[in-house]
Amino acid sequence: MNQPVDNRQETIEKVRDLIKGIDVAMLTTVTDEGLVSRPMKTQEVEFDGDLWFLTKKDTSKYDEIKHNQEVNVAYVDKSYVSIRGNAEIVTDRDKVKQFWTVAHEKFLQTTSDDPNVILIKINTHTAEYWETGNWVKVVKHFVQRMAGKDPENAELNKTVQL
Repeated sequence: MNQPVDNRQETIEKVRDLIKGIDVAMLTTVTDEGLVSRPMKTQEVEFDGDLWFLTKKDTSKYDEIKHNQEVNVAYVDKSYVSIRGNAEIVTDRDKVKQFWTVAHEKFLQTTSDDPNVILIKINTHTAEYWETGNWVKVVKHFVQRMAGKDPENAELNKTVQL
């Protein structure tokens, strides 16, 4: 389903606002045994419909993505955001250096020139979010539910195409 450009940009901006400032997300990949989630630090870049993570090739997530590119990324703070998409392995050294920080050097115990260091780019498709930080919407939602009305128009929970 294609959206008009203006609507798509508004949707991306909404998701950007919801995940902005959340440093760690849960990246879920698919294995032969089922789903596996692990915390990942989202790279500090303005969300434009893609998400970026730095990691190493010698990890299970690298092999899992090579086998099945479908992933989910979940963010939790004042809102809950679940983003589905396809993962792509990026080995471009200039791109790795663009995201590299001293913290990565300490955490990954290597340098940005290490060929084992890669980026995971998530080409996002769909985001679902729950705006629990907006108390007006939360109260409206629960009042409508307690009154036996359909709380859908409170828009507390929404699924959007990216």
